[in-house]
Amino acid sequence: MIAVSTALDHLFALVHPTDIETVALIDAAGRTLAQDIAATRDQPPFAASAMDGYAIRASEAQPAAMFKVMGEAAAGHGWPGILGPGQAVRIFTGAPVPEGADFVVIQEDVTRRGDLITLDPGMDSKDNIRPAGTDFSIGTTLAAPRVLAAQDIALLASMNVAAVPVRRKPVVAIMATGDELVMPGESPGPDQIIASNSFGLHAMLAALGADPRLLPIARDNVASLKTAFDLTEGADLILTIGGASVGDHDLVAGVAAELGMEQSFYKVAMRPGKPLMAGQIKGTAMIGLPGNPVSAMVCGHVFAAPVLLAMLGHPAEPAARLTAPLAIPLGPNGPREHYMRAHLHNGLITASDRQDSSLLTVLAASNALLVRPPDDPAQEAGATVSYIPI
Repeated sequence: MIAVSTALDHLFALVHPTDIETVALIDAAGRTLAQDIAATRDQPPFAASAMDGYAIRASEAQPAAMFKVMGEAAAGHGWPGILGPGQAVRIFTGAPVPEGADFVVIQEDVTRRGDLITLDPGMDSKDNIRPAGTDFSIGTTLAAPRVLAAQDIALLASMNVAAVPVRRKPVVAIMATGDELVMPGESPGPDQIIASNSFGLHAMLAALGADPRLLPIARDNVASLKTAFDLTEGADLILTIGGASVGDHDLVAGVAAELGMEQSFYKVAMRPGKPLMAGQIKGTAMIGLPGNPVSAMVCGHVFAAPVLLAMLGHPAEPAARLTAPLAIPLGPNGPREHYMRAHLHNGLITASDRQDSSLLTVLAASNALLVRPPDDPAQEAGATVSYIPI
């Protein structure tokens, strides 16, 4: 068995970032930015009013001063003249500040009679002007890689970017195996269960930016498995679920080897997920996940997710770990790294007292994987532990 960190190093060596493609800005949300994008304009492109009020000269902004209103400036419609002494321009938020003006007195601090205004004694001293380029200027960059969120899309639109370079979504073929499996909605036989791992992994990988493709269930015979592997052609990553152990009905490793797989490792010193396998088949990375539902999902978080992110151009690194104090004590851990289903609440983390790798209800109630190092001694309540958010 190898350590989780070693297994990840092997996996990262099997993959590489996908190609770069250009998509319309409207389609870029959730995609991974592949190249830095620099602004080609200032924002705002001119000094703009931050308030509704009157544009005047700062040197004349004195209480009780009087001005003649010469015109109006609104967003999209600037005042074309040059402001002279004793003059003011009615101005609205977002409008260009007229040439010659460098102060906006808010309308609440002004008394107006016809075309004349008088500044109130208690007027605000703020100039209420947003300088040109106060948000960003030419050359300001949005750095890659990053998953483009709504606020990033708004920024790119403001930069006048209409087309965005992103990483192509990695195609991930998900192959569930086993005679015991039927699809959700079907009627299982007396010795069968519903396939769940493949749907959970599909949702996980899609949320991370992949193009996951669910293959038909491969049965526990060589012919069915070979047919399923044929269907993975064109994928960037193959995930098999189940059948990677050494039992009489665990045929995935043998069939994959017959098809030319170069195995990178088999078995990882972790709980759950020990019977993990990885390699490369016809140039495509393959991860053989355990069949137990929770084991497959935990390995998805620990291995498949970081590998996918590396394929999208993000740093090749393990899933981020945070720390929190224990809400209740924990007994000693065994010789394998343990990823315990846990719940973080009010800053305290509690491991479930039911850690069987078949219990999806426990996983669904969890928002963290509490990570116990090998041979970790018993920990008292309040001790700081590491966890992976899920």
